[in-house]
Order: sequence, then C-alpha cells, then structure tokens
Amino acid sequence: MTDPNLPYTIAVWLIPLVVAIVFHEVAHGYVARIFGDPTADRLGRLTLNPIRHVDPIGTVVLPMILAIAHAPIFGWAKPVPVDAMRLRNPRRDMMLVALAGPATNFVLATFAALSLGAFVGLHGGIPAQGAPHTVAGFVFDSLYSFVLVNVFLGVFNLIPLPPFDGGHVVQGLLPRAAAIQYSKLARFGFPLLLFLLFVLPMISPQADIVRRVIGPIATAVADFFLGFAQLGGL
Repeated sequence: MTDPNLPYTIAVWLIPLVVAIVFHEVAHGYVARIFGDPTADRLGRLTLNPIRHVDPIGTVVLPMILAIAHAPIFGWAKPVPVDAMRLRNPRRDMMLVALAGPATNFVLATFAALSLGAFVGLHGGIPAQGAPHTVAGFVFDSLYSFVLVNVFLGVFNLIPLPPFDGGHVVQGLLPRAAAIQYSKLARFGFPLLLFLLFVLPMISPQADIVRRVIGPIATAVADFFLGFAQLGGL
C-alpha cells in the first residue's frame, strides 16, 4: 500500500539534506581557497547552486530509500576538488579543510535550532500532531529535520576513516610515513560505506555501527542543539 504521507516525508527531509550537503561541500572549497588552493573556485564549485553539487545516488536515490525505510537520513554530493599540494601547509591545512564541512553543518544546526525555537514561540507551541500538511506543520518539520540532518551529516563525516573528513584529520595527525599508508584506505571508501550501512547490519544486527554507535552520538548532539529551542529529547 502506498504511504499517502511519503511525498511530504521526502519533502521535509530531502530539501534540508540537499541544503546541508551543498553548504558542507562549499565550505571545503572556500577554506581550501583561503589556504591557497583555487581548484574548486576555478571549476565553478564555490556556488550554492545544488545542480553543481548533486550526486544522483548520494543526494537523491539513497536519501529517498532511507526516508521510505524510516532510517537515519544522510547522503553525499560530488566532492569538491581539493589539491592538497597547493595548500600552503598541506598536512595542517588539509585537516582544516576537512573539518570545515562538519563545522558548517553544526553551525547550520545551531541556526536551525534557534529558528525552530523562535517559530515555536511565535506559533504559541508545537503544531498539532496529526495535521502535518499545514503550513505551520511543514515549517516546523522542515526546521526540525534540518537540525537532525546537519547533526547526523556532521557526526557521520567525522568517522576517522578515509575518505570521510575524520579520516583526513587522522591522516594529518599521523607521522608522514604512516599517513601515506593510511591514505590508501580511501580507495575502499565507497565499498566500506556500503558495507557499514547495509551488509554488516544484515550479517549481525548487533554490529550495526550506524544505529548502535553513530546514532546514539548523533542523538545526543541533536538533543544539545534542540536544547537551544527547548525541544531536547523531542
């Protein structure tokens, strides 16, 4: 049976996700330019136009599947190109470039939570449950989703494995010889992502890293941000 609320669910999750992903990627490019690498700028990737960043699978298909499955919503865009050798201090600056994405997501989560609190205050409370298709309900759900999406995207990208942003940070902290070996794991990044998300949970639900490890961390961080709107634990 078709879920009549599915288009609404996709709208209030997919739109915030696309915005969060685009800002995440552009942040990488802007910080890279600050530290000397103009590659993303020259390729026209320092734009908030989502068309320049959308990856059909990571930005559209996967999030829709996760929304339908009522699983945590996340995704990815086409990575903004960064030439580490053009950075003034490649090892240090690459860590800062990597951290710019998650940091931007946490800033967006802060603004969204504050906006959500202001909206609830002006509205006189949380919109009534059971009537999600009102304008007030859509605004509330979209802001709420925007908080969660940004938090989960920021936390997920801090996984300390390449090609995640956390992997670049670890690589920058390791001795140079170890960092070179560690960076070779990046070639397995996409298969590793699929393994963590789909294969491992099917092999053993107890080994579902996303739900059992990343999920609780993201929930705790989200509650912190929602506390700004006095909605922690919602």
